[in-house]
Amino acid sequence: MQSTNKILMVRPSNFGFNSQTSANNAFQKEGFAEMANEKATAEFDNFTAMLKDADVEVMVINDTPEPHTPDSVFPNNWFSTHEGGTLVLYPMFAPNRRLERKEGVINFLKSNFKFKRVVDLTDFEKKEKFLEGTGSMILDRDNCIAFACRSQRTDEEVLEQFCDELEYDYLIFDACDSSGKPIYHTNVMMCVGSAIAIVCLDAVDDINQREDLIGLIEESDKTIIEISLEQMEEFAGNMLEVRGKEGQPLLVMSARAKRALTNEQVSKLEKYCKIIAPELETIENNGGGSARCMMAEIFV
Repeated sequence: MQSTNKILMVRPSNFGFNSQTSANNAFQKEGFAEMANEKATAEFDNFTAMLKDADVEVMVINDTPEPHTPDSVFPNNWFSTHEGGTLVLYPMFAPNRRLERKEGVINFLKSNFKFKRVVDLTDFEKKEKFLEGTGSMILDRDNCIAFACRSQRTDEEVLEQFCDELEYDYLIFDACDSSGKPIYHTNVMMCVGSAIAIVCLDAVDDINQREDLIGLIEESDKTIIEISLEQMEEFAGNMLEVRGKEGQPLLVMSARAKRALTNEQVSKLEKYCKIIAPELETIENNGGGSARCMMAEIFV
């Protein structure tokens, strides 16, 4: 299945601007630190309430004050789950993000879900090679394809190891923002759902790579909805398809992302999914991530 109705989210305890990640995350903005944790917690609580109202099963884990993990609200980067009972742990670029692999969260996962195996890729941190989960990769789970743009946080050797373990094929390409900087996470520029793919094709300058990306998506019979670089920089690529308990498809994005879309784009998306769009301004400005980054999908 491409999407699930079970989501794990981590309620922040010490959310704030993370200087260890800002070097290669152009989406982070300084100057929004005042009461960041309180504001982020309110945004988080509203977001989870909206998901639950849409019949998404949301499991919330409260972060712990120590060790200090300002980005714990983005759990999709350090673990993923897969049908058949696989838990994958990922190597993280920032040392303080490695601390998010807290024993309490891992114990919660292992005690509540039946994992047959754990694929632990974290040893790559010793080699300074990283792959930050479903931030670094966009997974077409139905067709076992991983899409990834190269960056300091997305290394092809680790990607290849993931694909060998999970029996996936992959497409790696180069993608840059409007200032020419490499995009730090693939999930800010594209999203793959059951029937659609939202993609910022303008971010891929190499025409051959762009054609490969288009061709691979179209081979899967998905409709491409293109977004601009300007829309991407408003988090319009950072979306995730989830499902209500009755199986109805939902497309989750932030209110900022939805406002960046044209009426025509919104209409196209709503043909396939109901849109859920919470306000996440504090989390977006300080954390440089948005709605998709806050949801870790459970497929077990």
